[in-house]
Amino acid sequence: MRVVVQRCKKAKVTVDDAITGEIGKGLLLLVGVTHGDTEKDAKYLADKIANLRIFEDEAGKMNFSVSDTGGAILSVSQFTLYGDCRKGRRPNFMAAAAPAEAQALYDYFNRELSGNGLQVETGVFGAMMDVSLTNWGPVTLILDSQG
Repeated sequence: MRVVVQRCKKAKVTVDDAITGEIGKGLLLLVGVTHGDTEKDAKYLADKIANLRIFEDEAGKMNFSVSDTGGAILSVSQFTLYGDCRKGRRPNFMAAAAPAEAQALYDYFNRELSGNGLQVETGVFGAMMDVSLTNWGPVTLILDSQG
């Protein structure tokens, strides 16, 4: 699994002009699933993200996690994270998991985040979504469950 983590002041996702998920301060997560990913990968990343210290303390040091700050999560599925652009000019998405497999793992990942006591908002799996955020910092990290 691959997750792009963006610390944000606010974020929202809309589908057909209807807001499906919206948060204030917290993390926007773009979540991709590849072949062979398991619930172990999803749990590892959910725990890592819930406890990742990327929010600043009063001294300006990144010492607090989203859990520590009472922030929320906006989780958006994004198969394009596994786009391969090494050959040609059009991405190849063969490394992305099949939709049914990816959705099951994405849903499990979100349940694991919720199990860490976090408010989790989402987009709509497989839909054409508009995502907006105010990236705070900016802080953007890419996490992979497999080395």
